[in-house]
Amino acid sequence: MMKKAVHFGAGNIGRGFIGKLLADSDVAVTFADVNGPLIDQLSHEQKYNVRVVGKDSKIDVVKHITAVNSMSKDVVDQIANTDMVTTAVGANVLDKIARTIAEGLVKRFEQGNESPLNIIACENMVRGSTHLKAEVYAHLNEEQQTKADEYVGFVDSAVDRIVPPMDAANDDPLEVTVESFSEWIVDDQQFKGEIPSIVGMERTSNLMAYVERKLFTLNTGHCITAYLGCMAGYRTIREAIGDPIIRMDVTEAMKESGEVLIQRYGFDRELHYAYIEKIIERFSNPFLVDEVARVGREPIRKLGRNDRLIRPLLGTIEYGTANDALLKGIAAALKYENATDPQAVELQAYLQEYGVMKTLTHYCGLEATSKEAQSIESIFSQL
Repeated sequence: MMKKAVHFGAGNIGRGFIGKLLADSDVAVTFADVNGPLIDQLSHEQKYNVRVVGKDSKIDVVKHITAVNSMSKDVVDQIANTDMVTTAVGANVLDKIARTIAEGLVKRFEQGNESPLNIIACENMVRGSTHLKAEVYAHLNEEQQTKADEYVGFVDSAVDRIVPPMDAANDDPLEVTVESFSEWIVDDQQFKGEIPSIVGMERTSNLMAYVERKLFTLNTGHCITAYLGCMAGYRTIREAIGDPIIRMDVTEAMKESGEVLIQRYGFDRELHYAYIEKIIERFSNPFLVDEVARVGREPIRKLGRNDRLIRPLLGTIEYGTANDALLKGIAAALKYENATDPQAVELQAYLQEYGVMKTLTHYCGLEATSKEAQSIESIFSQL
């Protein structure tokens, strides 16, 4: 029997990354999304192209797929009978799909389906599936929660693949472009039943090391490249990282955040520096047009205490290690202006009214009296 998966989010990451890996491993994927025209087209075509770009560019065809509207009862029926649920919807949408997942679980239990179900949130967040579990359980009664504890695994994961939005290639709205690099690491302690074998899904019993490695390296480097790139007037990540000064600052910031990982998890320094080089190379990919405005958007979320700028900074404070380049990156984030991004607008308004120190306390949880906050303020005024 072919394994089945319901995947929430039929956007570029859903189609180009998780949906593709599942389908490539002969899992029948049902995409669930709110975008009506996209769903219609996916369920009509039942296949789509993925352009994979690395040193060169090739096209893969993804098959065994269909799609349902995530607002419809169809998706509840699908969850009642599937083997896996995965998501790539963005952290803020997870809470919105929790009720639908809960309804699917209730229906599953009512039908007497006691085969194990594993739910994996593939989001840019720390322990996203654990977060989703709490949201789902809010819609279940005690008896249903006990049943879920027995049969439903919420499996945390770390995901990494750059999937920029592309203009519809040759008028094919389903085609998506992705880089050849991809990493999907799952916590093998959290599965119920046997762990599905999916090519490209790696298992670990030390997930936090990989969650933070990705957050502190790819995410930290990506957004600092974007913020410094914006200030220098570049349009794309590739142009920004091609600037030797930005490249040096970004590499330095990743080495500073890397020192925290080396202290905390015992990563090998040489191997970690090679990983940093690999990521810089990915930012320079000639086939990817990734705009600095996209990578920099939602600066308030990115300046959060547990996110890609402040979390590594707090690590450098904890271990007493260098953090000058990270401080510069945070100052550059405060300079990010984008009239079409509500968070950027809010951040700039707050800065205007209250200044750098209060902004750092309010959004980042940094004490105004800390020497880090004072350094950021002084870098900010010089930038």
